[in-house]
Amino acid sequence: MTDATTPPGATAPDPDLLYSEDEDALRASVRALLADRSDPATVLAGLESQVAYDTGLWHSLATEIGTAGLLVPERLGGAGATAREAAVVLEELGRSVAPVPYLTSAVLAVTALLGCDHDRADAAAPLAALAEGRTVGVLAVPLTTAPGGPSGPASVRADAHGALTGRVTSVADAAAAGLLLVPAEGPDGPALYAVDAPAAGVRTDTVTPLDLTRPLGHLTFDGAHGRLLAVGDRARAAVDRALLTGAGLLASEQLGVAEWCLTETVRHTAERTQFGRPVGSFQALKHRMAALWLEVASARAAARNAADALATDSPDAPVAVAVAQAYCAPVAVHAAQECVQLHGGIGMTWEHPAHLFLKRAKSDELALGAPGRHRDALAGLVGIAAP
Repeated sequence: MTDATTPPGATAPDPDLLYSEDEDALRASVRALLADRSDPATVLAGLESQVAYDTGLWHSLATEIGTAGLLVPERLGGAGATAREAAVVLEELGRSVAPVPYLTSAVLAVTALLGCDHDRADAAAPLAALAEGRTVGVLAVPLTTAPGGPSGPASVRADAHGALTGRVTSVADAAAAGLLLVPAEGPDGPALYAVDAPAAGVRTDTVTPLDLTRPLGHLTFDGAHGRLLAVGDRARAAVDRALLTGAGLLASEQLGVAEWCLTETVRHTAERTQFGRPVGSFQALKHRMAALWLEVASARAAARNAADALATDSPDAPVAVAVAQAYCAPVAVHAAQECVQLHGGIGMTWEHPAHLFLKRAKSDELALGAPGRHRDALAGLVGIAAP
């Protein structure tokens, strides 16, 4: 597909799937921090303490390295980077299943705010706070919400004074939020409101999710005051762009999950011996791991293509995102399942981190649209009817 700047008869530039030197440097910084502060034992200890997220790790990641503001323009207090850099961060977070609200705050919430009139103080001030890591933002939609979904009435309604009433279930990182971005049905149609949390008229009920590293909560609004950020088509477009960006970059997190599972499985089978030989030398296991390597390599191409399309605002971005989610989600689940099985009995224990990656992979498979939902969307985008 060509865009408006492409001369007639020419094709659009090929996507750049390689990592730049700056992206490699960012990866090195994030990986070093996570290796020091988010090893499996630390993650498990945090889960058992039932904290909402690792606040110390989040401060270091968001503020000291500056990842929270990657998608925020420099004039608004951010780094002025692109989805490519955010994708690198999410790859590393996937490799460590770190319990931090990066996807929800630095991607979904930031992108939703950028879709509003961010020159207004109502949007500019929250963007600066998110970019500096001073607060955590959450887009108040169910974690399973897919981009481009039905545009029916929102589950939250707003009156003429901005009082919000309604309930939103299964919101990721709801308990960690200092700022809620709430899609609602207002007096003039669809609207997006900002609500400071905790606040009068807002109740958060925590639930026990499959993936304990990404907590869920039900939000109930009973007269909570919301500041209007956008209305009508602009509000709808802001939310949908946030969901599209989130789904596209979630593929990079899924890639990170799959990479860790493959690497750890290869390492274990090279060290584990049976009948006097490493079990990884048996042909049947070699074939399984080789097939998984091909899947992971293909997932990397799909995830990088989605990140590049989002970074360059390509007209093909919806197609790239649909392809990435339709492919990367099952690969992450398959890699995690193989990791558990090929570790034998120890893979089934709480002490071994394999279960953390299986739970994150299964949770991510449903997040921001299941693979089947993205396959249906892809069929419509490219004009091929689904069977």
